[in-house]
Amino acid sequence: MEIRIGIANTGRELNFDTNESAADVKKSVATALDSGAAHIEFTDAKGNAYLVPTASLAYVELGSEESRRVGFVA
Repeated sequence: MEIRIGIANTGRELNFDTNESAADVKKSVATALDSGAAHIEFTDAKGNAYLVPTASLAYVELGSEESRRVGFVA
């Protein structure tokens, strides 16, 4: 699943693919924001970790969980 994260006062966004489900990502973001955590940790499909500060979090966009088809559709 593709995740796009907007960070306040930054012209670029953070894009990466993860193996986590949309429900798990939503739950971790909501838990971090509700508890007042300083950051949220995400892990991409390649094993890279990202720490995003909650104070500068503008938005989190979750893509579809199904993979793109390759080739021709008959």
